[in-house]
Amino acid sequence: MSTQETQAPPLLSIIIPAYNEERRLPVSLRKIDAFLTQQSYQGEVLVIENGSTDRTTEMAESFAADHPYVRVLHSEKGKGAAVRKGMLAATGLYRFMCDADLSMPIEEVSKFLPPMVNSYAVAMASREAPGAHRYNEPIYRHFMGRVFNQIVRWLAIPQFHDTQCGFKCFRGDIADEVFQRQTMNGLGFDVEAVAIALARGHKVIELPINWYFDPDSRVRPVHDTVRMVREVWQVRRNLREGVYTR
Repeated sequence: MSTQETQAPPLLSIIIPAYNEERRLPVSLRKIDAFLTQQSYQGEVLVIENGSTDRTTEMAESFAADHPYVRVLHSEKGKGAAVRKGMLAATGLYRFMCDADLSMPIEEVSKFLPPMVNSYAVAMASREAPGAHRYNEPIYRHFMGRVFNQIVRWLAIPQFHDTQCGFKCFRGDIADEVFQRQTMNGLGFDVEAVAIALARGHKVIELPINWYFDPDSRVRPVHDTVRMVREVWQVRRNLREGVYTR
């Protein structure tokens, strides 16, 4: 047996899917770095580049060269593929998926960790839970989000009001269990991940956050919504057929 001491895993892994994020990613990484340097716990950051055609990889690797807790990985195209890759590669006791625009300020991540909350499998950031605040969001985007959430509640997950917010925290062991079974590469992946956790009997909670609309959003309202509805319908079929509990 080796006498070398086994290094303890970090408390927090931050997983950032990054597609054509050369402009926003460096700013967000600096904010995350400033936050982590103030914490008493160890953290790691995984940037998952997924098919970018700009300088995203160059920007991420340049930052990682000076920050050893940052890793840059690559996945096939699609946000779902990127998050799955990051969740399964991460080593943190808690694994937090985080949009590259930091529309939820990184300081809010403390709400998802002990001692603020305990005893959950998945914690979803919610823009609809009591105490949450949205800033600068156009009315049409809010309306489309509400319509899509109603579809999610009809088809797959009736008990939550904001399954599509891009910030979610998974306990490490639950992340391994869920993302080994998660299949969707598109934007419906997070509905699928939550559905898998619930189907397997795990506790999922919503936490209110402050959220700031970014006009440079990568979401294409009509095209992506149609695809997401198809994916949610597939989640419904998978739930009925017991795919996630086999």
